[in-house]
Amino acid sequence: MADVYDALISRRIYKQAIPHEEAVAIIRDYKGGHFDPDLTDAFLASVEEFRVIADGLQDSDEDLVRAAFK
Repeated sequence: MADVYDALISRRIYKQAIPHEEAVAIIRDYKGGHFDPDLTDAFLASVEEFRVIADGLQDSDEDLVRAAFK
């Protein structure tokens, strides 16, 4: 689930990031389907912690350029 959240909110050379709130809504919508309900509830209980961590680890424009030329 953390990997999906990261993939959704992260910019990549091939896609734009989506907002935190939209990523949370997508994960919530897949509760009981793609995601285990208990794990989804644990994620939803700590979404602000995910936001804080993600905000501190965002790739810069320079990081994306470097990734494009690897």
